[in-house]
Amino acid sequence: MPLSEHEQRLLEQIERALVDDDPKFASSVRTGDRRLKARRKMQLGAVLVLVGLAVLVGGAVARSVPLGVFGFLVAFGGVTLGVLNYKAATGAVEAGSTPAGGRGPAAPGRAGRGGRVGRQPLKNRLEERFRRRYDQ
Repeated sequence: MPLSEHEQRLLEQIERALVDDDPKFASSVRTGDRRLKARRKMQLGAVLVLVGLAVLVGGAVARSVPLGVFGFLVAFGGVTLGVLNYKAATGAVEAGSTPAGGRGPAAPGRAGRGGRVGRQPLKNRLEERFRRRYDQ
């Protein structure tokens, strides 16, 4: 949903105030693309997995337990790096920013929900509550 003119003006004022207050932080935030960084970390994770498996196999061939353990740890670190950056790299983080996961308006309260299946993340609930208060 596009921002209204009033919201766009407010956003521009906030951006200007941020640049005036802390230009170094503003430039670092402005230049960074989270998806691109996360994709690079996932690629690095994949490379680490391959290198770790190669070292693991090399340790098995050389009958060196420390080398095999080191290869396993490198591969495990690569898998961990990939898993931790998967959501940000695929854009799943941004897709969850719409109310109720993009299925329409969010129901106030928890009535009609079964467990945690349809529950929004805390950030989205807080933003929705703020918007409701702001609109009143």
